[in-house]
Amino acid sequence: MTNREIADGSVQGRIHSIETFGTVDGPGIRFVLFMQGCALRCQYCHNPDSWERQDGKLTDVEQVLAEIEPYVDYYKGSGGGITVTGGEPTLQAGFVAALFRECKRRFGLHTALDSSGFSTPDNARELLAATDLVLLDLKQLDPERHIALTTQPNERILAFAKYLSDNGHQMWVRHVLIPGVTDRQEDLVRLGEFIRSLQGVLKFELLPYHRMGVYKWQELGLSYPLEGVKTPTDMEVSRAKRLINV
Repeated sequence: MTNREIADGSVQGRIHSIETFGTVDGPGIRFVLFMQGCALRCQYCHNPDSWERQDGKLTDVEQVLAEIEPYVDYYKGSGGGITVTGGEPTLQAGFVAALFRECKRRFGLHTALDSSGFSTPDNARELLAATDLVLLDLKQLDPERHIALTTQPNERILAFAKYLSDNGHQMWVRHVLIPGVTDRQEDLVRLGEFIRSLQGVLKFELLPYHRMGVYKWQELGLSYPLEGVKTPTDMEVSRAKRLINV
């Protein structure tokens, strides 16, 4: 092993959980690693237990590679790979970059980064160099409504999307459709205009809001902000797709 390979293998990060047979986080069958820590507090978050950066399990790259190795043939045979999500994986960009480099070197795996984009190019540059696909979650284009939804402004996110576009990075753009929250006509039209202005967008995914993570809020003793909000109907999803027009 070279010194770089040894160094990559020993890099540590805090992880929340793993999934060995993911089918909705990028192409093919994927190993999905959930990182610990997030700066956003999205009202619909299904992993609020991943918010606090000091929680989770401290592990190193070699330990994660050992979890991946038994399933490599399934991932490669399906056109899949590894997806790192969160939390927000760019908060631990050094660890994820080291993991991606080793996944490519040892297993030849496709790498995908599932991110809110709440990062800076300088922080994520090394990570993006080892990333084949970015799954970018654009939550809300209106600045004030973005703060209301996530507690954070969206300037950094939009700049990150523009950086990806300008520097040849491939993206799947995602948006969660929440009735009464992210489905205003003007917001959806604006979202579509922004996505169409980006280069490298291979796919757009409109994700209907769901309530599968509500029990975690209850277990943590947190008040769920979207109590009473229902999953969008097929008609509401179709309307949103027409307005976004991507």
